[in-house]
Amino acid sequence: MTNALTILPDPPPPPTPIGLIAGGGRLPVIIAQNLRDAGHPVHGLGLSDQFDPVLPSLCASFQSVGLLRVGSWGRALRRMGVAHAIMVGRVDKAKVMFDPLRLFRNLPDMRTLVAWYRHLRHDKRSHAMLAAVARELERDGVQLLDSTAPIPDQLATEGVMTSRSPSTAERADMAFAWPLLTEILRLDIGQAIAVKELDVIAVEGIEGTDRMIERAGALCRKGGWTLCKGARAGHDRRSDVPSVGVKTVENLAAAGGRCLALAAGNVIMIDKPEMIARADDLDVTIIGVPAAQSVTREV
Repeated sequence: MTNALTILPDPPPPPTPIGLIAGGGRLPVIIAQNLRDAGHPVHGLGLSDQFDPVLPSLCASFQSVGLLRVGSWGRALRRMGVAHAIMVGRVDKAKVMFDPLRLFRNLPDMRTLVAWYRHLRHDKRSHAMLAAVARELERDGVQLLDSTAPIPDQLATEGVMTSRSPSTAERADMAFAWPLLTEILRLDIGQAIAVKELDVIAVEGIEGTDRMIERAGALCRKGGWTLCKGARAGHDRRSDVPSVGVKTVENLAAAGGRCLALAAGNVIMIDKPEMIARADDLDVTIIGVPAAQSVTREV
């Protein structure tokens, strides 16, 4: 069943302070810089041992917090004078869920344990985790914002974004794959699918897109396949927004992929200009698929 659409508050005007709950990767750094450039003081909470070391220098204040100590996040932000926050960044979900020593490595607080028992013990999918975190933050007077609000220029746009356009075969593969991807997204299985010659090579699971690309390359050694990536209908933009970056393009090319099809407006392209330039260097096509339209049309 499709989740109800979450109505998010409008981003407050500068110089309202904004909290940034940051996992790993470049995206939290880009968002912090954009918020600063817009005139917002940024108060950061970095997930322990995951955030980029440059991030604290971009924040008016910064504190490292435990991944499983959600109860402390809202209180820390309120002490910083923050009522609105953005939560972004990579978390190795497989490691968190299946590490047998995770409780010893990152002892959860009582509120996290209670939230897990009430809301997550039967459903550990990403959107359920995000909803539980949002509820805990709201208890402390902190609302999560649309994580893409500070970075509209980093989203995939409609049409071909690279020098090379998709071939006729690649367009046929996109048209074949997109209905399948839509169903995979609806079932919350993964966010990407790899296809070649109207056949499915691989479907993304919990391992993430990069590892799925490696698997697809191993299965299709002659290369020339297409990767399609999108977001669930009504997906929660407080954090559940798919992303790709320069490394995605490099991994795709190394694994024999030639075309990257992204849901326009629903996938973040981290360091977008650099990503497109790198795709041109590697002769990889990047195309944005319009929402609710057939990819067989000219885009």
